[in-house]
Amino acid sequence: MSQQVRTRPEGSGRALSEAYDTALLDLDGVVYAGGEAIAHAVDSLVAARAGGMHLAYVTNNALRTPDAVAAHLTELGIPAEAGDVITSAQAVARLIAEQVPAGARVLVVGGAGLRVALRERGLVPVESADDDPAAVVQGYGGPELPWGRFAEACYAIARGVPWFASNTDLTIPSARGIAPGNGAAVAVVRIATGAEPQVAGKPLPPMHRETILRTGARRPLVVGDRLDTDIEGAFNGGVDSLLVLTGVTDGPQLLAAPPQHRPTYVDADLRGMLAGQPEVVEAGAGFRCGGWTATAGDGRLELDGEGEALDGLRALCAAAWTAAGEGVCELDGGKALARLAL
Repeated sequence: MSQQVRTRPEGSGRALSEAYDTALLDLDGVVYAGGEAIAHAVDSLVAARAGGMHLAYVTNNALRTPDAVAAHLTELGIPAEAGDVITSAQAVARLIAEQVPAGARVLVVGGAGLRVALRERGLVPVESADDDPAAVVQGYGGPELPWGRFAEACYAIARGVPWFASNTDLTIPSARGIAPGNGAAVAVVRIATGAEPQVAGKPLPPMHRETILRTGARRPLVVGDRLDTDIEGAFNGGVDSLLVLTGVTDGPQLLAAPPQHRPTYVDADLRGMLAGQPEVVEAGAGFRCGGWTATAGDGRLELDGEGEALDGLRALCAAAWTAAGEGVCELDGGKALARLAL
């Protein structure tokens, strides 16, 4: 798919919750962190939903079932049903079902979310390589996943059984910090077998296809905090995206983003869904947003003016992305970002 290279964040004269029919929302770092709601998330989502926007929650975490995720959201004050939740387990289960016979056995290395998703597709989860599986599927199984599960996967893969992975995120956030994610577990099996799995989760197309099939979205907006999963997934799906700064992405990473990691919109948190977005315009040799003007040259990014810090960041994005073109901006933006104190 060929796409025009984005060189600046876009503006919107309408609230994003009105301009798009469906929000495809990441969870960790966007809606909650460590299980607790992020500031302004609950009120923003309730207001967007009341205004007619369909909210769908899209997660690469294959451990929890949609019922469990929906119950958690409802407890936080965000009414949700299982049908509002799309997981990488569901995406990989569909991918497997398209390649194996109906009712086939699938060796599971993971948790309840994978088993429920496989049964939804008429597939039979099994525990051993000796159960004659037609496929192996691997998803995040939590900190208590036994080491022997990796061995079972390796035995089956060595016999030629096709291998699938829900996602390959190397890390996953927890209440105590950053923990190894499914990508780290996939690496264990990769090292032992030399094989490569078919992967379904963000940022790859099977996950985006799953969200569209389940939501029926006609004009979706991907909302996330990670450039390499949420924003790249939107890019691969050919849809618009909103990056919120409540998760892992910081200013330097955003300015250095290659084309596939450049969001359509940038905002502080989910309140950005309820408002329009300011326009970034050319201003002489630079770019202006609000009261700020950003320019690129002499090995660094410069920022002049005053006003809302986010407007300054948007102007800097335009200067950095334009200078980088189809590459990565290597100009020093440290001093300019320091002025914004984001």
